[in-house]
Amino acid sequence: MKKDIPQYKVEDVAIAIVPREPEDGMEEELWDTFLVNLKEDSIRNVLVNSKGYGKIGGEEKETTVLRHYFVEVGPKRCVQIEPIQPKVFELTNEYWVSFQHDGYMYDKKYVFVKGAISENHFTSIPFINQRGVMIR
Repeated sequence: MKKDIPQYKVEDVAIAIVPREPEDGMEEELWDTFLVNLKEDSIRNVLVNSKGYGKIGGEEKETTVLRHYFVEVGPKRCVQIEPIQPKVFELTNEYWVSFQHDGYMYDKKYVFVKGAISENHFTSIPFINQRGVMIR
């Protein structure tokens, strides 16, 4: 029965979006998305689905769903998931993370609503010594 299945809350795992340092010859501004493991233990079999959706200029838009897999993310570490273009900040950007920890499967959606990815919401991002937007 569903009531017999334990429901564990995801803690100490975050998604961060950070502006990339401009490089010579770089025509387009890019930001990077990171999965941040704040736990004292590794997380395993990590699957991240990302997509964007919403309206731009009154027209419905949806990005392609991207899937990323990491065998293991070590304790107190972060891994780069994907680059993201500022033009999709006008959309809601969703990251659905699933992983195993202590013999259980966890999952959580991290949703950056339209306008959330901006310097107004910057915080210090652990382990990469940069500022960006982070949801825990």
